[in-house]
Amino acid sequence: MAKFVKHWEGLFPPFRILSDLYFVGTQPASSHIVKTSRGLIMLDSGYQHSLYAVIDNIYRVGLDPHDVKYLFITHGHIDHFGSARAIRELTGARIVIGRRDLDACTGKRELSFARELDMEFNETFEPDILLDDGDVVTLGDVSIRAVATPGHTEGAMSYFFNICHMDKSYRVALHGGMGVNTLTEEYLTRYGLSFGLREDFRASMLRLAKEKVDVFLGNHMQHNNTPQRYERLMAGDELAFYDDKAWGEYNLGVIGNLDKLIEKERIGKGGAK
Repeated sequence: MAKFVKHWEGLFPPFRILSDLYFVGTQPASSHIVKTSRGLIMLDSGYQHSLYAVIDNIYRVGLDPHDVKYLFITHGHIDHFGSARAIRELTGARIVIGRRDLDACTGKRELSFARELDMEFNETFEPDILLDDGDVVTLGDVSIRAVATPGHTEGAMSYFFNICHMDKSYRVALHGGMGVNTLTEEYLTRYGLSFGLREDFRASMLRLAKEKVDVFLGNHMQHNNTPQRYERLMAGDELAFYDDKAWGEYNLGVIGNLDKLIEKERIGKGGAK
């Protein structure tokens, strides 16, 4: 039985990050909207129980959720694709996700992370577009490039695109998944996943750290300090989310989290301290 979730405690005000880029998510899971000349692109849907808040947030920034044409999912976990099926049914949007996370979407393998959160994922779906490394999807004047970054899940995808703000182009990136909680020995063994995902994760972070990024979007608020940057934005700092160093530093930093995990497991088995 899934635990009762006080989803209203996760509400966060929606806001415009840059000209055509918006935050419309909640505190537990971030969602973003990109406005293009041909409609809206949504980045991650959030939990099922937060759908009402995300839809309301889209309206509150002056946009119409029925204009969503594509829903890009960073990786196949319930906090990022939990309401994907409902959003497609509401808007007709096409769901886009990394090919290797297909089984999580359809429920063929229970990889949604719902059990770990004491939840149930029963809104399975078939994605409309399965991405491979380097694929590009274009809507109007915005093209999104997908970069395969396996590790947190097998099919995690990071997304890169440009946003023009006050006649200047900014390179924006949304990370595919930074957590090492799915790389523990216990988790990998339970779901029959390859321990090679650990080195895939390390390689992914090193690869991403080399990318030039002006605006770093997290799929969780803590990744890019969303609340703090929001406060700066509200105080008048129009470029509060501009930071051309944060992306690289964070990607290199999470490699340390993996190293700590591996060392902790080694010590737990009686390895030398």
